[in-house]
Amino acid sequence: MKIVFMGTPDFAAGALRALIEAGHEITLVVTQPDRAKGRSDKLIPSPVKEVALEHGIDVFQPLKIKTPESVAELRKYEADIFVVAAFGQIISQEILDMPKYGCVNIHASLLPKYRGASPIQRVILDGEKTTGVTIMQMDAGIDTGDMIYKIVTEIRDEDTFETLHDRLMEIGGRAIVKALQLIEAGTATREKQDDSQSCYAKLISKDMGRIDFTKSADEISRLVRGMNPWPSAFTFLKGKQLKVWSVKKANVFDTELSAKLAKAQCGEIVDVNKECFTVKCGEGAISIYELQLEGKKRMMTKDFLLGVKPELGTVLGK
Repeated sequence: MKIVFMGTPDFAAGALRALIEAGHEITLVVTQPDRAKGRSDKLIPSPVKEVALEHGIDVFQPLKIKTPESVAELRKYEADIFVVAAFGQIISQEILDMPKYGCVNIHASLLPKYRGASPIQRVILDGEKTTGVTIMQMDAGIDTGDMIYKIVTEIRDEDTFETLHDRLMEIGGRAIVKALQLIEAGTATREKQDDSQSCYAKLISKDMGRIDFTKSADEISRLVRGMNPWPSAFTFLKGKQLKVWSVKKANVFDTELSAKLAKAQCGEIVDVNKECFTVKCGEGAISIYELQLEGKKRMMTKDFLLGVKPELGTVLGK
């Protein structure tokens, strides 16, 4: 099929590569404008643009895709279908109606659950057991169109945002290739979404990573995994920001630890050993195994403890 592909981040780049490898003709790639990154303010192309340039595909980077000028540019390129993945802009009905087969979206959740901008992080934060990728016929709503094809995957106990993202990126590539086969053959079925089963995965912000130690060890563990690597879960140690990268739930059935927890307040360090230190939560406790103190590099806690040994009774978050 002839495809105009719209996408921006790594998740979309994986799908673009899969379409190219499957033999589809990508007539145009549409992606967000290059963005400044780091202190040098050097403009960096999106991952999708990098893939397009590798394969000699024309690239279009409009500030706004809905302007008459942008629509006119899209009309210059032949396409049977537009494929959209994490593009980052709302697409007008005029564009949705342009190609023969309309526009399809690669969405990183099992719709109708987790519509919106941050489904991968949200499923971890909410303690879901499964997620996946849905290929959806786009309409004027946000992730509300008819579902064409799904692939399901288990959310593992050790999954972080990064590991789950990378797995869903690979799944997304497989799913869109299969969905296009069904569409081209005329055998694709379209299932309407049950709006009563929907929920919205609103955009993740940095402040959402702050650890509230009055919450349970389960909730905090999911927060740490869901915010790794961005924007990171964090707290404060004696006024300095402490990013928390890896934790395990502590064995609260240990008699000695249980006695310490009974006397401690939420956020208090109740145990320190060579590998980690343990903090009381609203329910249970977590042991921190990887961290990053403000101004320092990311490191394992055992290495951190060689230079900094938090005192028992220190309360994190202040």
